[in-house]
Amino acid sequence: MNTGVRPVSYNYEPPAGVPQRSGRYEDRRLPVVNGRLDPARYVLDEHGFQYARHQSAVEDFYDEAEIERVYFPEVERLIKQATGAEKIVTFDHTLRVGAGTKRKGLREPVRRVHNDYTVKSGPQRLRDLLDPAEAEERLKHRFAIVNVWRPIRGPVEEAPLAVCDARSVAPEDLIETDLVYPDRTGEIYSVAFNPAHRWVYFPDMERDELLFLKVYDSMTDGRARFAPHTAFEDPTGPHVPRPRESIETRSLLLFPAGS
Repeated sequence: MNTGVRPVSYNYEPPAGVPQRSGRYEDRRLPVVNGRLDPARYVLDEHGFQYARHQSAVEDFYDEAEIERVYFPEVERLIKQATGAEKIVTFDHTLRVGAGTKRKGLREPVRRVHNDYTVKSGPQRLRDLLDPAEAEERLKHRFAIVNVWRPIRGPVEEAPLAVCDARSVAPEDLIETDLVYPDRTGEIYSVAFNPAHRWVYFPDMERDELLFLKVYDSMTDGRARFAPHTAFEDPTGPHVPRPRESIETRSLLLFPAGS
């Protein structure tokens, strides 16, 4: 809910007496469309997300070195095929596991609707990743940030990922939110409830399935710019679901002039 007060979320244990996050959050029961009924209809530049199948050569997704050596190049090839980007820089990844797994110290699925970047933090991420001269030149042309989300182990039964059709999101639904780290403060969008939002998920996703999520696009010509997303409780899932294990990468996409 948009209260008019800028929310703040700490990505670590906050100082004594400070809440982990501020703002007013509400649980809502909403229809979520089964994307498997027509997966080919969802296109990254139109809807903000896109489904694909891919058999990864990664043997152990919990091996950080293998992720960077094997998976990052795989992700970049997939994104290039899907978007035609000229240059791709994969700069981050997050492993998420449900509380019921034996693996500790990893992040749990996020159960709040959000988008990873804003009109302010998208360009700032580009500046952080490129040298100053290249950054200033690239800022003159189209660039985007795309997440690639996939299960490490399937099928996903707990906290599946739902994505909001970007065409159903109004600018006023997006709420700038400070994301505080020990050494810096970033900015994401929280999302106000809007009954016009259209939600989609792909039930029981397996290890060889993935979703492209567009979390920023510099173009303002009508194509999708932001695809809010969240983990959610699926009432049609198993009574005792298998804990979710997933990975998401984040990549900066740079396009040639005139794209």
